[in-house]
Amino acid sequence: MTNPSAVRRFTTIAWRDGGVVFLDQTLLPGTAREVMTSDPSVVAEAIRSLRIRGAPAIGVAAAYGVALAARAASESPDPRASVSAAVGMFRSTRPTAVNLFHAMDRMQGVLDASRDGANLAQALLEEAERINREDIEACRLIGEYGASLLDRGTSVLTHCNAGALATAGQGTALGVIITAHRQGKILRVFADETRPLLQGARLTTWELLAEGIDTVLITDNAAGSVLAKGFVQAVIVGADRIAANGDTANKVGTYPLAVLASTHKIPFYVAAPVSSVDPALADGSHIPIEERDPSEVVEFAGVRVAPEGVRVFSPAFDVTPNKFISAIVTEKGVLRPPFGHSISNLRGPQD
Repeated sequence: MTNPSAVRRFTTIAWRDGGVVFLDQTLLPGTAREVMTSDPSVVAEAIRSLRIRGAPAIGVAAAYGVALAARAASESPDPRASVSAAVGMFRSTRPTAVNLFHAMDRMQGVLDASRDGANLAQALLEEAERINREDIEACRLIGEYGASLLDRGTSVLTHCNAGALATAGQGTALGVIITAHRQGKILRVFADETRPLLQGARLTTWELLAEGIDTVLITDNAAGSVLAKGFVQAVIVGADRIAANGDTANKVGTYPLAVLASTHKIPFYVAAPVSSVDPALADGSHIPIEERDPSEVVEFAGVRVAPEGVRVFSPAFDVTPNKFISAIVTEKGVLRPPFGHSISNLRGPQD
């Protein structure tokens, strides 16, 4: 089993020596293995298979993948067509995280604006690097804004993984927790295991232990007991897409947590970069929800645990209505209800 402290020696996603390097998250926590490739289709497959996961990290990885495609296409008869095809390939990898589509819009914009085919690959790489740097800075600011919401001695509950493994920086929800911990505010973190693929058990606990944070792993169905007993004073989660009214899609199981937090009068915070906001969607009912392979539910660690013939419903995400969200923490500040107004004010000047 890989020591949790090893997380600090690995980069989730990066450009290195003319190729893309990423940490294969399907092997954690047992093995921390970097994969290096110059093939954009390998990056696309890694996104589909969750070897690379987390909304911001997906966007960064796809941008680097397009840069790889541009480099490979530089000697082809029609490099622009090859790059455009790569953009389309990455758009088709996963449907819910809007960061992916924002990143592809930016890469397509560079392609459309380029008049110099000789420098196209360099221009696309520079844009991918900007997307990467912006996410690192966004995570830092989200951490600072979010930590300001927490008092000293706070224990929190989090769901799935929204840390360094899901971003280019220190994370969104975990970025808040890590920043608050370094300020002496965090007493303890309860981490949901996050069925069916155990991102909380495998990834979040690994990251938190690496930071020296007192971490308690719980089954998903123990979260209600933790909240009812008053063990935590806040719930903090990430987001894959936020509609214009503040409805938020995140890993399946987030919605019931928000309802429970509301019932027990515990603040429920969403931490996400502005790139997770999709102002084109009026509300959460329009967010496309990815459905995963049934094998992820009927099998556990490769062993079948359900009878043959049973049908499976396996959405990867659910949508939390805005009425259950206390605040949305972004790199531009803390958004409060009514979210339709605060989100409109947030994005208006940039758009």
